[in-house]
Amino acid sequence: MPAPQPADGDVYVTPRYLAGSSGTGDAGFAPVTHWPHHHLDEGPHQLVVTSPDHRIRIGWAGDDYDRWMISAAPDAVSAARWTAIANQSTPAELVGALTAQLAQDWAEGEDRFLAAPSIYWTAGVKPLLDAGWAQHRSRGFIHLASPDGQAGVDIDLLQRREEFVTLWAGPDGWGTRAEITFTTQAPAHLIAATAQAFTDPAPVARWHQHLSAELAAQAQLTPVTPPAPTPRDIRPRITNRRPSTAASVPRWSTTTPSAPPPARPAARR
Repeated sequence: MPAPQPADGDVYVTPRYLAGSSGTGDAGFAPVTHWPHHHLDEGPHQLVVTSPDHRIRIGWAGDDYDRWMISAAPDAVSAARWTAIANQSTPAELVGALTAQLAQDWAEGEDRFLAAPSIYWTAGVKPLLDAGWAQHRSRGFIHLASPDGQAGVDIDLLQRREEFVTLWAGPDGWGTRAEITFTTQAPAHLIAATAQAFTDPAPVARWHQHLSAELAAQAQLTPVTPPAPTPRDIRPRITNRRPSTAASVPRWSTTTPSAPPPARPAARR
């Protein structure tokens, strides 16, 4: 069994939707590491990962506010049927839930990632409703809120704008509010997979010094405990010890020198 990887951080953050960005996209790209990677020198995205048939595209713009742009199209050259955008404050672990579902859909070969959107607004946020998130209406919108009030969903029932569903977390502000938006044609099961990640109780690791003070004040932080050394870790320390420089003493002797033998009498003439 491979050894567990050390946590990339010194604190665990709970709930995970308040962890903010780690500064890398590793957790978001983890489910699709086997897909083609395209490193670009020009354009808004530094990296684009595509499905082998190029119908699913995952763009990473590490320096922009809209850091992630994920879309799917009927073929490699057609316009995207739907798009999901995650901003620079969004934990990559939440994006990873969406990319994991996309990888599964593509592997199954049934084009679920191009399914028609559900006519029921509840289909995409069922994991949140099952988790007890409160809901209320306002002028053609449905709003859901987490029990702690630090995360929510806004759903445009009248579809007056391109952004149909917006999942958010954290205090309002440029460096604290995480947002993931889905356009109107997004399949409900992809929205649900992303929403499910908001209810995952497992914490995520972050470096305390890089965590927003506003997020840290709302989240629960637990120090990361270094893993205990295994026998394999200890063995090199034992074998690499320098031998003692003190002279060895036989078990049957003492450290007290023995008395000198008596002097022999002088020879007579």
